[in-house]
Amino acid sequence: MQTAHGRVETPVFMPVGTLGSVKSLTPEDLIAAGAQILLGNTYHLYLRPGCEVIEDFGGLHRFMHWRGPILTDSGGFQIFSLARLAKIDAQGVTFQSHVDGSSHRLTPENVIAIQRSLNSDIMMCLDECAPYPAGLDQLRRAEATTFAWAGRCREAWRDAGEGRQALFGIVQGGMDRSLRALSAERLGALDFSGYALGGLSVGEPRELMLATAEFSLPLLPEHKPKYIMGVGTPEDLVELVERGADMFDCVLPTRNARNGQLFTRRGTLTISNACHRRDAAPPDESCACYTCRNYSRAYLRHLFLSRELLAYRLNTLHNLHFFLNLMRGIRHAILADEFGEFKKRFRAEREI
Repeated sequence: MQTAHGRVETPVFMPVGTLGSVKSLTPEDLIAAGAQILLGNTYHLYLRPGCEVIEDFGGLHRFMHWRGPILTDSGGFQIFSLARLAKIDAQGVTFQSHVDGSSHRLTPENVIAIQRSLNSDIMMCLDECAPYPAGLDQLRRAEATTFAWAGRCREAWRDAGEGRQALFGIVQGGMDRSLRALSAERLGALDFSGYALGGLSVGEPRELMLATAEFSLPLLPEHKPKYIMGVGTPEDLVELVERGADMFDCVLPTRNARNGQLFTRRGTLTISNACHRRDAAPPDESCACYTCRNYSRAYLRHLFLSRELLAYRLNTLHNLHFFLNLMRGIRHAILADEFGEFKKRFRAEREI
């Protein structure tokens, strides 16, 4: 996938830098770990520091000292997650800032304008994400709103000259297959640069999430990137790549790191457990990240229980390295036509 700020090899995992920062890490850390593209968030950056500040720097890349590609989420998921502070109508959404309670308005047109000022490589359309479970009428309204807003986003993008920024449409429809098919068909006709599946991992059972993705992915244009938003665990990534997904983002590696959970080849390790008090082993003996090369489980446990800031940094370095290395292994396996064997080894190691 070629972007204005570089080439991205897929399948790819995008570390989440909501506010223009992947928590506790520098851009140099991310490059060393193998990050190709980062995710920033339109809603949060619009509120703090304000898009006019970032525009003064020529965009988010220079502002945060990241030279690679950036994808910006439109704020649609924040409308969903902060629903008590938001009111949706046909034209857009009015919301109260979670920071200071001030009133703001997002529309398809100004969401494109904000993302243009951020100068992200990939912009996302404003969408409405329905919760799980949701009634059919609510799902229909959300799909209709998402389609109408997508058309307006595309028009605003075209009117501004498109430039070097790509625009992705977002398929909604909850877990209803007929609505997913309708959304994919209508958005496909608008010919976006790429397509995302939204509304997954919002509380539904994992098997239902996988089944919905498996049904929906083949409905998207074959020659365009396919992005599953907000997903997921290492197991999810392997399963969804097999089903045809190209791009992922998720807060799990960074959030779990701050909560003392480390992803390893054999499963998740809780560093606060007493069994690690004198444990001289690294978190994962097969891992080549900075943390595993230099620190023991005992020391990481001590840092975490003492609430030392270094704990969050070292844990995050490891978790992101694990996710990015997993995706690197997946890409190599696909190129070698060995994905089936890769998946078998992956599952077998985690069952030991």
